[in-house]
Amino acid sequence: MSIPQSGGGPIERRAQLAEYLESGCKTRDQWRIGTEHEKFGYCTDSHLPLPYDGPRSIRAMLEGMRDAFGWNPVLEGGNIIGLEKDGANISLEPGGQLELSGAPLENIHQTCDEVNEHLREVRSVADRIGVGFIGLGAAPEWTHEQMPMMPKGRYRLMTDYMGKVGTHGTQMMYRTCTVQVNLDFSSEADMVQKLRTALALQPVATALFANSPFFEGRPNGHKSWRARVWRDLDADRTGMLPFVFEEGFGFEAWAEYALDVPMYFVYRDGTYIDATGQSFRDFLDGRLPALPGEVPTLSDWADHLTTIFPEARIKKYMEMRGADGGPWRRLCALPALWVGLMYDQPALDAAWDLAKGWDAETREALRVAASVDGLDARVGAIDMHDLAREVLTIADAGLRARARPGSGGLLADETHFLNALHEIVETGRTPADELLERYHGDWGGDLSRIYAEYSY
Repeated sequence: MSIPQSGGGPIERRAQLAEYLESGCKTRDQWRIGTEHEKFGYCTDSHLPLPYDGPRSIRAMLEGMRDAFGWNPVLEGGNIIGLEKDGANISLEPGGQLELSGAPLENIHQTCDEVNEHLREVRSVADRIGVGFIGLGAAPEWTHEQMPMMPKGRYRLMTDYMGKVGTHGTQMMYRTCTVQVNLDFSSEADMVQKLRTALALQPVATALFANSPFFEGRPNGHKSWRARVWRDLDADRTGMLPFVFEEGFGFEAWAEYALDVPMYFVYRDGTYIDATGQSFRDFLDGRLPALPGEVPTLSDWADHLTTIFPEARIKKYMEMRGADGGPWRRLCALPALWVGLMYDQPALDAAWDLAKGWDAETREALRVAASVDGLDARVGAIDMHDLAREVLTIADAGLRARARPGSGGLLADETHFLNALHEIVETGRTPADELLERYHGDWGGDLSRIYAEYSY
């Protein structure tokens, strides 16, 4: 979840909303890669989730990383709720999931170095206090009642609202984890092609990274329960967004869509003001019930854009949001996949050619099938396994064309970061398939073994 945005005065013209999005356009030499990944923390003796306070807690983790590794604290209401350093930040999801939002970096070599350094720091502090961290798309055993709530005003408002608009909202907040990558665009036309491709092919990422076959202690019938949760969260702010594929789509159309997404809050002087269900259109006219007579700032608009949760979204950059959290190799593989598809024009053209003939019903059916069956999904004549193989071939070619060497030129390009995905495609076994085999095989139905064998 995002931290409060800052900067930007009052919105005086409706056109500023689209202009804000368009201001993110960058020339190709300025394109960067930002990787975000979440993980579950737990007490190593009990396997219970971490509370916020106490000797084994989220607070102890954040303070330990602050003191040992020079991170700067982020506070809310006197509580440490995050860390910042060198363009990166560490933040908390509602149930205490620890998230690294990485710095904008030039290549996947740097991204993977950042991931490894972060996990090393986390492990260093966690080992001292009897804590472990595991990368999965959904909490394997914990019930809703066992989950703590982090002391962030945004989450209290969201928790109350989620129960009114969907059936799985609090599951998403408290018991799921994801990995995503944030990429740049050069123009409105480039944004449109990338966003359409990202949305259409997001089910492929869901299938390849499917890693949440358990929930509340047993198999749940889905390869990605996290993806299942997102299908019944809040229809106003999730989904595959058919309007993105309509003629004339651009920054203005996204702004109009965002205006119709009900608000969560307005952030003022360190406090989240409850605006759940209210209209940003009314806010523009000075008629927001939560702040009558006040008009929004560009910071309010930036905050509002962080409360929209489709499978891919734009702010001043684009976010690919369809993958389950997982082990470190796949944390590097997710940005490699999308950079290979998006940052080389022939690769982007080839990726869009795969999907441009699909209609809205097909795209939605792929989304559903990926969550249930992973690589075994089929929608009409589309075989997910074959589609994933094609997508991976295109991504590999895109990374080869980028030809970004590693430090000292030891590695010629970034293609080896796709090796984990090549293994999945070659074997047909997603992370979820592997977990289910272990559960029904040598684990003998003992899901507690997942912590020792799959933690970082």
